Amino acid sequence: MIRQSLRGGSRVIVANCTIHVHGRPHPGCTLRTNMFPDLSEKFDVFLWDHRWDQGRSLTALGVRGLRYLYALIRDFFSGQLTLRAMSLVYTTLLSVVPLLAISFALLTAFNFHLRLEDMMVPFLEPLGGEQRAREIVDKIIGFVDNTRSGALGTVGLVFFLYTVLSMIQKIEEAFNYVWQVSKPRSLGRRFSEYLSVLLVGPALMVTAITLLGSMQNHALVQALSQVQPFGHAIVLIGTMMPYIVVITVFTFLYMFIPNTRVRFSAALFGGVTAGFLWGATGAFFATFVANSARNNQIYAGFAIGIVALIWLYLNWLILLIGAQLSYYRQHPETLRPGHVDVRLSNRGREGLALGVMLMVARDFIRGGKGWNTNDLASEIGLPALTLERVLKQLENTGLLRVTEDERFLPGRSLDRIGLEEITAAVRGTEALNATYASLQLQPAVEVMRDLDSAIQAQLDGRNLRDLVDAADETEKNPAELPA
Repeated sequence: MIRQSLRGGSRVIVANCTIHVHGRPHPGCTLRTNMFPDLSEKFDVFLWDHRWDQGRSLTALGVRGLRYLYALIRDFFSGQLTLRAMSLVYTTLLSVVPLLAISFALLTAFNFHLRLEDMMVPFLEPLGGEQRAREIVDKIIGFVDNTRSGALGTVGLVFFLYTVLSMIQKIEEAFNYVWQVSKPRSLGRRFSEYLSVLLVGPALMVTAITLLGSMQNHALVQALSQVQPFGHAIVLIGTMMPYIVVITVFTFLYMFIPNTRVRFSAALFGGVTAGFLWGATGAFFATFVANSARNNQIYAGFAIGIVALIWLYLNWLILLIGAQLSYYRQHPETLRPGHVDVRLSNRGREGLALGVMLMVARDFIRGGKGWNTNDLASEIGLPALTLERVLKQLENTGLLRVTEDERFLPGRSLDRIGLEEITAAVRGTEALNATYASLQLQPAVEVMRDLDSAIQAQLDGRNLRDLVDAADETEKNPAELPA
């Protein structure tokens, strides 16, 4: 119950501190259509009117879908997603051969490397059909064979491993931007977790596809394929297999790569949407390539390279769009403001500081593993960047202590952490007093001093232990909560 009440309280804080966003359309929250400012504002008011999103009617579902589309268009024109997609294209050009070399080296031991070649073909078919895709795969495999034949020295091998890890790091940075996470993984976690993905990921994927292929060749499945409607269903599953693989990979990346806790439902929502978007884009792109014979005449041998770069860029952009959808699915309250820096009021910071100290103290008493920044942000419902400012102030005043694995503990005994000390840590009283003194407005100074004295008198003698006891009592007697 205390977690629910904290969540409810955090939503109040968010609503209070972002009233400048929700009370009037924020410049970063509306599409910039200067030609029709009145129309844009009316559309914004209509889209976020809560009368339209109640229940499960077609109108409600349509309005919710429009909100996601609105947010994606706004984020696309902000330029960050496209910029990061282009950065990932450059990184991919450096790391695609080392990545495949590592995967082939692992899969060759299990005699699965031929399966990986077949898996690459559907992803490259939009570049000009199956024949062109196999030609590109053969070229890539040729480069991979050169790395496996001992053409690289020790320095080259280290460089190859570095480029692969740097690509995953680039993906993490892009996903962390989407999820508004400022702290990346530590160096040790990067090396261990990235390496495990590189070694285990391809093997699991190929194993799953091999098992599915074996099931299709099973006598029972062959017999069922002759009976309708099972035969049509089996053919449909085979046709959908590339899309199922893409959706699975996208969902896994959305859950694993961001340095924060991502719910499976949110990751699956982004994975399914991005998977279908990838399929539709691939079909359109394949049609475009097939009908662009004139470009082949103009660019000659460079045409395939240019087309491959465009297709690679679109793939990364689709991946980031799916990540953005996952974030909005888990944090629907950010659909309207988007990547707006949430600035808390003094009261908002004080309430957040008390809530954070309460959560850390209760976890410490219960012997939990400790909260980190991203887990706190997910639980409270605030962007991690906003929460970090308050956490830093609490840490600088000694109220919080950070462990080696970046988890928070109380800075000292709970009986020695006063509630007034917590609120003062985030209020910034020194800077305010200096401002009052410089203005020489004695009546205003006296009023502010009276306010400070009233707060101190109200919280005098009350400490963090008292707050924890009150929370425990509330949890035992939920009926006493105000309606």
